[in-house]
Amino acid sequence: MQSKNSFQTLLPVLWIFIISIAIGLVFKEALTKTGFNIFVLSVGNFILFLATAGSFLLFQKALQNNNPHVVLRMIYSGLALKMFVCVVAMLAYVLVMRNEVNKMAIFGWLGLYCIYTFTEIKILMRLSRRQKNG
Repeated sequence: MQSKNSFQTLLPVLWIFIISIAIGLVFKEALTKTGFNIFVLSVGNFILFLATAGSFLLFQKALQNNNPHVVLRMIYSGLALKMFVCVVAMLAYVLVMRNEVNKMAIFGWLGLYCIYTFTEIKILMRLSRRQKNG
């Protein structure tokens, strides 16, 4: 029952992932002309999705605990996990590609990071209000 509820609350994040992949495929030619590497952007999108799902699970676990110290620890752990995964992925990309780094894809990752984070916070605020109200 809990996993079904987790899936339903994470559904908007999944939709962002699917829609962003679809936009990349539909507008592939236009994005390529403006300097985006679609493959790099898609891999970054997938990594962001996994990092968001992982931090979201930590946040959701935090909401189930009444101890404020545990809640703060889980929230900071989720933020650190997401940030660490994203920084390591970007650093690995830069180190592997060296002079062929696609800067537009990195800016695309940043935009997607903001969208995922905004959506995640919106969902968690809604869950927090629901839990407080009963």
